[in-house]
Amino acid sequence: MTGCTRRALRRALFIVAGGLALTSCGREPPPPAKPVFYTELASASARVDAASARDLFNGYRGNLGLAPLVLDPQLMAEAERKAEALALAGAVADGSKGASGKGTSGKGTSGKGAGREEIVSAGYYTVSDAFSGWRGSPSHDRKLRTAAARRLGIATAYAPNSKYKVYWVVILSP
Repeated sequence: MTGCTRRALRRALFIVAGGLALTSCGREPPPPAKPVFYTELASASARVDAASARDLFNGYRGNLGLAPLVLDPQLMAEAERKAEALALAGAVADGSKGASGKGTSGKGTSGKGAGREEIVSAGYYTVSDAFSGWRGSPSHDRKLRTAAARRLGIATAYAPNSKYKVYWVVILSP
């Protein structure tokens, strides 16, 4: 072994040993924070992080060459009213008429009116799960891909005694 090789080996051992010493002294870096879109929303105090949801939607839409969405305060308020009404009625869970006046059933439904698209759904506890479910549903995915959409309203409501617990309303509008 040459002198140069021995020095390199000693340096490598020193670096590895130093790293082990740091680890054993409890100086490990903190684990990365859990992204907001994995936050559980099945509680009375939980609220969907609309900005994170918008960013998730915009990443998806951007990959498809579609225009980004902006959060719209009026659509946010309307989505919240509808989500609360659906949770109160248990509309998505039981197939009754909800806030939109349209029958609903299963994991989610969609409504349309005044040049906009709506996604109504229930049973998803995180933004990530809801978004994955919507992307996997041809009718919901078509709405996420609406080329004319520029504004977004999104809300959840919690109903602790219902089958699905978390109700969602997404409104996409030009």
